[in-house]
Amino acid sequence: MGFRTEHDYLGKVEVPKDAYWGVQTQRAVDNFPISGIRPYPEFITSLVIVKRAAAEANMRSGLLGAKKAKAIMKAADEIISGKLRDQFVVDVYQAGAGTSNNMNANEVIANRAIELLGGKRGEYSLIHPNDDVNKSQSTNDVIPTTMRITTITLLMRLKETVTYLKDALMDKAREFDKIIKSGRTHLMDAAPIRLGQEFETWARMVGRNEGRIDNAIENLGEINIGATAVGTGLNANPEYRKYMVDSLRLATGFDLRQTEFLPEGTSSMADFLETSSVLRLLAVDLIKITNDMRLLNSGPVTGLGEISLPPVQPGSSIMPDKVNPSMAEALVMVCFQVIGNDEAIMMCAQAGQLELNIMMPLIIYCMTHNINILDKTIRLFVDKAVTGIVAHKERIEKLVSKTPGVGLALNPYIGYEKAAEVVKRALKENRSIKDVAKEMKVLPDKQLDEIFDPFKLTSPDTPKKKK
Repeated sequence: MGFRTEHDYLGKVEVPKDAYWGVQTQRAVDNFPISGIRPYPEFITSLVIVKRAAAEANMRSGLLGAKKAKAIMKAADEIISGKLRDQFVVDVYQAGAGTSNNMNANEVIANRAIELLGGKRGEYSLIHPNDDVNKSQSTNDVIPTTMRITTITLLMRLKETVTYLKDALMDKAREFDKIIKSGRTHLMDAAPIRLGQEFETWARMVGRNEGRIDNAIENLGEINIGATAVGTGLNANPEYRKYMVDSLRLATGFDLRQTEFLPEGTSSMADFLETSSVLRLLAVDLIKITNDMRLLNSGPVTGLGEISLPPVQPGSSIMPDKVNPSMAEALVMVCFQVIGNDEAIMMCAQAGQLELNIMMPLIIYCMTHNINILDKTIRLFVDKAVTGIVAHKERIEKLVSKTPGVGLALNPYIGYEKAAEVVKRALKENRSIKDVAKEMKVLPDKQLDEIFDPFKLTSPDTPKKKK
């Protein structure tokens, strides 16, 4: 393969001859061979979009010649289209603030632009990674801006997936709306509820996360590009900053705007912690929903057995014909990971000192990881679990007819104590509440038939006791 020699102010370094990266990226590769995990593709795309916009803004501002700027922009376009992705080689665990990520992009773009101008990789007299590709920029405004574009990109996709789950649950709610079942509180039998109402509850819980995601996207639209090193904007003129925002809005289609006070946008990671909290809330909702489903699915003999989740694989290496709620289990695992990463983001958000938060590489890795695994697993859960859920109507009706919670419907008519007598006898004799109430003649049979009408039992409108 061979090597070429490059240098920085620390000295000389051997770089693989065919690599598009340069000396500073190579130092990061040598210094941080930690996890083997590289940035997500969405982060690379967003970073290169920022670099392309900077070249255009510098050209429009008269700070960078058209020949250099257009070569940089063309190189960036190639990477945005999917080329040279294997050249982004810095481990996600690295030196603080993302300087190595920034330089990796600067060097890859510079070397490809050099080739487009007819030169050879490493001939930085044609286009320099720092002086040309990084002109008017700092890691400290490039990386936060990249993080925001990346996160918005992923959140918009996640919102579509959340809607996909909500709609699937609502479809099941409509399918199961006529099935009356026993409600449960404290894991004990309670008043009746329709199975469709349970599914609609889950759908509405999921749906609330759409608005939370929208709010997060709105807040992430404030970018600190042009703030440079500490937020004062040194080496980036106001004209460049305006052109940058315009170019990024056009490139992304997002409602991006410059943050009101650049030092704050450089120092604070609060918007990312807020976004992470939105993902945590979604994860908590999903854990509750999947745990409910697993309870209703439990059995097939000794559990509740009111619904069945589709079988997707054998559930045991030793027990024949055992089937587990595998997709629900996978989703819960993902949600636990999201909550763990949220804790890491919280620690990172408060770990910055003075004008900069150096923990940005870990914040954006945890964020992109969380959104990606949620997005993929939720879709799998819908396709392989939710859409194939089956209700066991006969078992549900058998259980609800004997549950003491049905006796609650008698309270407005005969009072709590008399209703308790009916329920106690029904449980003792293993009979339905309605049959025992008729036998005890607590009310006329016709009135009892009306009271125990399935849909009246699950209607929010409760009749008042006659005086």
